Amino acid sequence: MQPTLLLMAAGMGSRYGGLKQLDGAGPHGEVIMDYSVYDALRAGFGKVVFVIRRSFEKEFAVFARRFGGAVRYDTVLQEIENIPAGYSCPAGRTRPWGTNHAVMMAAPVIHEPFAVLNADDYYGVDSFRILAAYLQSPAAGQNSYCMVGFQVGNTLSDTGGVSRGVCRVDDGEYLSGIVERHHIRRVNGHIRYIDDGGHPVTLPGNTPVSMNMWGFTPDYFTHSERLFHLFLEENSRNPEAEFYIPYAVNELVQSRTATVRVLPTPSQWFGVTYREDRPAVVRRLAQLHASGVYPERLF
Repeated sequence: MQPTLLLMAAGMGSRYGGLKQLDGAGPHGEVIMDYSVYDALRAGFGKVVFVIRRSFEKEFAVFARRFGGAVRYDTVLQEIENIPAGYSCPAGRTRPWGTNHAVMMAAPVIHEPFAVLNADDYYGVDSFRILAAYLQSPAAGQNSYCMVGFQVGNTLSDTGGVSRGVCRVDDGEYLSGIVERHHIRRVNGHIRYIDDGGHPVTLPGNTPVSMNMWGFTPDYFTHSERLFHLFLEENSRNPEAEFYIPYAVNELVQSRTATVRVLPTPSQWFGVTYREDRPAVVRRLAQLHASGVYPERLF
């Protein structure tokens, strides 16, 4: 069975200053998620599901026409009001409930193993091959998930410090926990972050981090519904609370409900967090086309 690719494209990119998911950075106006779709299809994925917002549904429909008949895809909407009966949105909330909430929106259209990733991150060809191989193997099954683990040294930004989910991995294979670390950057040849006490801590360059590239099976939707209820019990009045994928995954791992296999990748991640990142992304994409990693036109 071919797995499905779920692309989370509902974020409006407030720090970036615009709808960065539809901002063309490739030689012919390609956006970053064009490369994810292309890499996924040639790795063996059969369908793509885009999570978007109603506010830019028309713009996305124009964007999707470029695929023609080359891509089977669905779109689902993530909105603030998509919460269970009995709960209400707190005053002042302006955005949906986070990345795992985005995943939940796709439950009606996904019935096979699936990958989840950000629409505005470039993950690399090898990462899709590794993920597709796992999702099509006997290892992928109920409560047996996976995550592509990037080396932190391959995920840094030239613009400034970044936040990453630093992973604890048992026996080099299975995730035992994720801790969000902030202000990670290279300083005098060393990779460091600032801990909660304000102190610098050094990380080895090959430390695995999560870049939101996950592999699940449909039972994950059921777990997410249950955990979302628990999340709302504690956070329904908080206008800033986010139901993140690492939150749900940590709960499942710590309770031994599920396992998450960490799949190492040699790929170099890059993305656009701030507008200052865009020129470097444009250069890298041009180089990938020039070196033959991608054809002149993707679709």
